[in-house]
Formats: sequence, C-alpha cells, structure tokens
Amino acid sequence: MASARPVIACVGAGRMGRGIAHCAAWAGHDIRLVDAKQRDAEGYARLEADTFDEIRSTLEMIAGLGGFDAAHVDAILKRVSVVPREKAGEALADARIVFEAVPETDEAKRDALALIDAAAGPEAIVASTTSTYLSTQLAALSGRPARFLNAHWLNPAFLVPLVELSPTHETDRAVVDELKTLLEAIGKVPVECAASPGYIVPRIQMLAMNEAARMVEEGVASAEDIDKATRYGFGFRFAVLGLLEFIDWGGGDILFHASRYMAEVTGEKRFEAPTLIHENMEENRRGLRDGRGFYDYDGMDVAAYRRQRMEGFMAMLRMAGLDRPPAVAAPEKSN
Repeated sequence: MASARPVIACVGAGRMGRGIAHCAAWAGHDIRLVDAKQRDAEGYARLEADTFDEIRSTLEMIAGLGGFDAAHVDAILKRVSVVPREKAGEALADARIVFEAVPETDEAKRDALALIDAAAGPEAIVASTTSTYLSTQLAALSGRPARFLNAHWLNPAFLVPLVELSPTHETDRAVVDELKTLLEAIGKVPVECAASPGYIVPRIQMLAMNEAARMVEEGVASAEDIDKATRYGFGFRFAVLGLLEFIDWGGGDILFHASRYMAEVTGEKRFEAPTLIHENMEENRRGLRDGRGFYDYDGMDVAAYRRQRMEGFMAMLRMAGLDRPPAVAAPEKSN
C-alpha cells in the first residue's frame, strides 16, 4: 500500500541526494532520486547499484550502532527509487517537495531547475540544497519563484539534524512553513536565514576553522591540542548553549572587553566586537544578570533554566566518559 505521506523527490543522486533519501525513507516517505545526467544503460545501472549500496551501508551502520533493528533495512530501502533522467516526468509529477542536489556550477543548476520546472506539478515546492549559491540567485533560474527556496542540509545529511532554510522576498510564507513542518516531521531541525553568503553554520565555522589553522601556523599550539580544546571546550559548551545564549549566560561585557583586548594586542580588526555588542553595553543588555541581552529573561524562572542547562552539561560529560564520582577520604583507622 502506498504511503499516505507526501512524496519527496530529489534531482541529483550523489552524496547529498542519497543522504536525503536515507532521511525521507527512514521517516516513511516514498523518495525518488532522479539522475540529473543522461547516461547509457550501463552507466545508469552502475549509478543505481552504487546509490542503493551507499544507502544500505549507512542504514546498516546506524543499525549496528544501536539506532534501530537491522531487520527494517529492506523495508526502508523499498521506499527509495532511482529514476533515469528520461523518466523525470513520471517521477516528479506527484512529488510535493523536490530537492535540487546537483554540482555547484551555473550549468548544472540551470539545467536541473529547468528540468524540475518542466516535470514537477505546479504546486510542488522546489528547494535547492546548494551550499554556495544565494537563494536570490537561484530563484531567478526557477520558473516558480514563489514556491522556491534554498534548503541547506549539513553533511552527513542522514545524521546532522540541522537544515538551513533561505527563502527570498518572493517565497510564499506558506511554502516556508510547509517545508519546515515536513522537515521537523522527519526528525530535522530547520532554521531560517536571509539570502546571505555562508548561511549560518558555514559562515561561523569558516571563521573558526581559519583561526584554528592560523594558530597552527603561528605555533600557538599543536593541531592535536587545538582539536582537543575544540572537542572538550568549544564544542562541549556549544553543544548545550547557543553562541548568543552563551554571551548572555556569561555576560556581554566579557565579550566586549575581551574583544577590545584581543584587537589591541594583535592589531587585527577581525577580533573587534560588532556594533550590536557596543549597543547592548550602552543599553544595559548584557544578558542574564540584566534580565535581557540577545534574549529577554523577564518572567523566566532563571534558576530552573540554569539547572536545565547544567543537566545538559552533565549529559555531555557522561557521553564523553568524563563523569566521575567524587574522591572520598578513607576512614581513619582506629587504634
């Protein structure tokens, strides 16, 4: 019996398309991967085999890690179809969501979006998975700008929960809401951002990764110690507290003064605090202790909030295998 869930399709059967297929099929959707390239029979057969092999291997890996019963792998795979380009019309006709996941070139994007516009139904939502192009650039290549947006999945797509949605001013609000609802239903965490280079996560991580490389270059620390510091300090904190939440948690004044010091001693403008941090200082919006910062804490049970976040830190310690019982003094010997 066919699934009652909306059909999902993806033009492009590479790594990203396969990751999306894994997620969609896992959640009970029929998912059709349309080959974006024209191939001969032998080339298509090889692509189809490689696609199913890769999706099966990821499912079996997750099952092997205790994620689910491996007996369900075959049933999940039955929801996945790989379709040659010449049958795109059949594959996309009833798809509610069509993702574009082709290489990051003008030619590939233009071709894939034209294929989707010609083959998909008029009500289908079209979402590019690009990590490079602005949604405003690609919307101009789509024949349905009101039903188009970017949906940037982070690799590995079958594991990382986040999907960054970037609509344009032409995107229908109902389209954004519908895609967010679908993504949440399959276990993802969608966020929205404007059409800006680097989205949210790539923009932040680009700065962090370049700074880490500079520290190796400058002899500040070894690659091993920088990565250890990242895992057990930077990553540990920000797996529980968001970056802006952390500013409020410790106090925006700490960032303000630390930024000024770093900019002065290094002579590097990249360490200067943005205007918003200066404004928050002037307006006494320094975070939790002022009752407002990037977030408004008015009426919040701050003690309960702190406890909840501390529970998150304790869970991180347990996951890292670093939670230990306290040392207990040995009882004194009696004479």
